[in-house]
Amino acid sequence: MTSTPLKIGFIGLGIMGAPLCGHLIRAGHQLFVHTRGRVPEAIAASSATQCTTQRGVAERADIVFLMVPDTPDVEQVLFSERGVAAGLTRGKVVVDMSSISPVATKEFARRIGELGCAYLDAPVSGGEVGARNGTLSIMVGGDEAVFQRVLPLFQLMGKNINRVGGNGDGQTAKVANQIIVALTIEAVAEALLFAARAGADPARVRAALMGGFASSKVLEVHGERMIQRSFDPGFRIELHQKDLNLALASARQLGVALPHTASTQELFNACAAQGGRGWDHSALVRALESLAHFEIGQAA
Repeated sequence: MTSTPLKIGFIGLGIMGAPLCGHLIRAGHQLFVHTRGRVPEAIAASSATQCTTQRGVAERADIVFLMVPDTPDVEQVLFSERGVAAGLTRGKVVVDMSSISPVATKEFARRIGELGCAYLDAPVSGGEVGARNGTLSIMVGGDEAVFQRVLPLFQLMGKNINRVGGNGDGQTAKVANQIIVALTIEAVAEALLFAARAGADPARVRAALMGGFASSKVLEVHGERMIQRSFDPGFRIELHQKDLNLALASARQLGVALPHTASTQELFNACAAQGGRGWDHSALVRALESLAHFEIGQAA
């Protein structure tokens, strides 16, 4: 129980939002929550107050967190008729932990600022496991003083917390993160598929690689998923497609070529075409397996 409980709003109680909200509740804060679907049982049974509108959350809370899927969702949550902006009063803080467009984020921050309120963009990396364990990496854009005000709450949810710069810079860092993650998943998938097709045991190859320079969190977690054929999300392919679309659209605006980001997106698109939009993003390996007419685990 914290000695200074705060009135906190949380909107979006999905795979990521629900455990993050849970950390805040367990720390003794007073939570006001709203979600599009059903409120998870653990939160419904907690001390959290359920609000019927996003405006209701903002009216009751001093700091409002959002964790929703995409840019249009954030815009709707913030600026619809019964949205967050309608319930804000001067001095409150909005913290968007969704992964959305850096350009749109700057506009959202400007509009919230005109209401006399502060805005932080704080997308995360670490997936469902990191959310549940409170070990996320959190990339923050916004004013330093506001960041310091919210930092104790971030520390309940993550371990690697960095203010990158001004509004939009947190989202830019997240897009960069998603480029690296996607390309690393693709590299791990190619390597394990190659090893399996050559007749080696992919599990033993993975174990050997974990001790060398090729070691990574993706090899550890998603390499295991590929071998075990465990593709329940996690982080859905459709969400990684969204993030790479942000990367490619921004790159076009900047005049930057991202050739391997584009090719990896095509592999995600191939999975989606096979009905895999809801698969974990480690299931990208299935697109490569389809091209090879060979599945990891199949006898060489």
